[in-house]
Amino acid sequence: MSEAQNIQWFPGHMAKTRREISASLALVDAAVEIADARIPISSRNPELEDILAGKPHMILLNKSDMADAGVTATWIAHFERAGLRAFAVDCRSGKGLGRWKAEVHALLADRLEQYRAKGMVGKPLRVMVVGIPNVGKSSFINRMCGGARAKVEDRPGVTRGKQWFRIDNTLELLDTPGVLWPKFEDAAVGEHLAFTGAVTDRVIDTELLAVRLLEVLSAHYMERLTARYGVQPDAPYELLCAIARRRGMVVRGGEADTERAANMLLSEYRDGKLGGITLERP
Repeated sequence: MSEAQNIQWFPGHMAKTRREISASLALVDAAVEIADARIPISSRNPELEDILAGKPHMILLNKSDMADAGVTATWIAHFERAGLRAFAVDCRSGKGLGRWKAEVHALLADRLEQYRAKGMVGKPLRVMVVGIPNVGKSSFINRMCGGARAKVEDRPGVTRGKQWFRIDNTLELLDTPGVLWPKFEDAAVGEHLAFTGAVTDRVIDTELLAVRLLEVLSAHYMERLTARYGVQPDAPYELLCAIARRRGMVVRGGEADTERAANMLLSEYRDGKLGGITLERP
C-alpha cells in the first residue's frame, strides 16, 4: 500500500473567511451547505458544525451526477438520521434543485409563522450559502438566480467577499468564500480533496496522488478501470504504468510516462469520464 500524502492547505484568507461567516450569521435565517457527493465527509468543513450551531441548516450533495447513486442514497439516509435535511443535486444542470425553495420554507416554517404573527408578511427569508472551495456554491447560486450572477471557475477559492443575491420576493442568498480548515487530521481527507480538485495541484505530487486514487478505485471500481483503460487488477503503481502504456504514453526506451498518465487519470476522474464514483461511505 502506498503512503498517504500529508496535504496541508490553509491560505491566510481562510481565517478571515471563518470570521466573516461567524459575523454574518445574525443576518440570515438559515444556512445551506454545499458538499461534494463523491466525498461527503471530506468536503465538509468540520468547523462549520460549531460555527452554525443553533442555526437551521441543510446540506446539498452536489455533483451527484458524478457520484455513485446507490452510495449517495445511503449518505442521504445517514444525514437524515442525524437530523440534517439532505438531498442530491447537480447544480450545473439544475437536477434536484426544483424542490429546494419548498425545502427552505419547510425548514423555516416556524420563522415564517413568527413573521406572520408580527405582521411581517412578505419579509424575505435569508439563507447563507457555505462550503469549501470548488464544491459548486457559485453554480448553485447561478442556477437559483436563473442566470450567471455569481462568478464560477473550476479553481479553488475564486469567490471573494460577501455577496447578496435575490432569488425572488421570498428568498435571498448570502454567498461566502469557500473555507477549508487549518489542518487535515486524517491524511485521507486531504487526499480526497486533492482527488476532486478542491486543493490546488500546485501543492501535490500528482504521480503519488494518482497511485493513491488507483488504490481506492481498484478496491471498489476495478471494472471501471478495465472498461476505460483495458487494464487488469494489479498493484496501484503497476496499474498506472499499464494505463500509460495502453494510452501510448511512453518515453525514450519504452518506459511508461507515469507523470503524463497521472495527470490524464486525475483529469478524467474529475471530468466524470470513469462514471459515477463515490470515494467515501457512511
